[in-house]
Amino acid sequence: MKKELEIGIQESSGVGVSNQSVLVPAMLADKNPLPSSLCVLGAFAPLRDKKRVKFFALCSLLIALCTSCSINTLVADALTGKMGGTVFTGDPDPQLVGDAIPFAIKMFEALLASTPNHQGLRLTTGSLFVMYANAFVQGPADMLPNENWQQKEDAHTRAKQFYLRGQKILYGALDLKYKGFSAAGADEQAFRALLNKCKKEDVGLLYWTVAGGLAAYSLDLLDFELNAKIPEWSMMIKRAYELDPDFGGATLDEFLLLFYASLPEVMGGDKQRAKDHFKKALEKTDGKSTSAYISYATSICVPAQDYEAYKDNLEKALAIDPDADVSTRLVNIINQRKARWLLDNAYLSFSFLPIPDNY
Repeated sequence: MKKELEIGIQESSGVGVSNQSVLVPAMLADKNPLPSSLCVLGAFAPLRDKKRVKFFALCSLLIALCTSCSINTLVADALTGKMGGTVFTGDPDPQLVGDAIPFAIKMFEALLASTPNHQGLRLTTGSLFVMYANAFVQGPADMLPNENWQQKEDAHTRAKQFYLRGQKILYGALDLKYKGFSAAGADEQAFRALLNKCKKEDVGLLYWTVAGGLAAYSLDLLDFELNAKIPEWSMMIKRAYELDPDFGGATLDEFLLLFYASLPEVMGGDKQRAKDHFKKALEKTDGKSTSAYISYATSICVPAQDYEAYKDNLEKALAIDPDADVSTRLVNIINQRKARWLLDNAYLSFSFLPIPDNY
């Protein structure tokens, strides 16, 4: 049986710790910095000398101040590293995840307030805003019936705000690594020079920053400030693809499919490039990318008014087993809900299809 030390902690102003006893194994007392510090304070707990009490109260405050930053950093490292695994992405219940993410976002924001230079924390917090806005705010709103237009409009406004909040955090991370990054877009030469400094480890930041911006713009095409950013975002996503074309498996190909297919040619749109990235996405996922099938159906088949190809791609998305890959289970379940809705409401995109009686 391990010997244990009873550590008494005196309440001190500013530390926020109440009178209590903490039990820690003696074998850890001289190895873990935090328990060790508490042991030192606890050894003097019985003292009643006011001067000593004040002295050690001050010591406890200083220790709290010195360790709080490192504790926050350790927590941030744990939460933004591989420990999270597939807790969110592998869950089969989108509603459960959708209800949990806001709490996670606020927790990460609180940590970010005390460790603002933590790159992993910035990436996680910023990308969570973008993911939440897309999957749980804009996505459900897009499928609302026309009579709920006000609810849809309100949700789109909210989603745009989330996209931009996330993007601001992500731009902040890039600014920390490459001074002046977020403001350099107006000068193409200077901006290209900064992009050339980016490394493979920056691909996540580049991708999520662009994703947040373009998603926000898609909800408000009259936002000319965002419109002016498109050339900058185009350079960023292309640089990301140069650095790591296999980032997230087929994530960048799925994104570039939608990117090139959705933009007009004058702004960099290119249907053939979109089709090329569609093929690459399917190659990288062995034909199991629900995102690629849905994006192709909506961005290539609808403009071409090719209903048969539209139906075929959506049915392929629905045929994928969401449980086959735990890491993409949640995304596939959400995407398949979208695919079913798109099939059921195809008459909204193809004028030659009959309109249901209850429309």
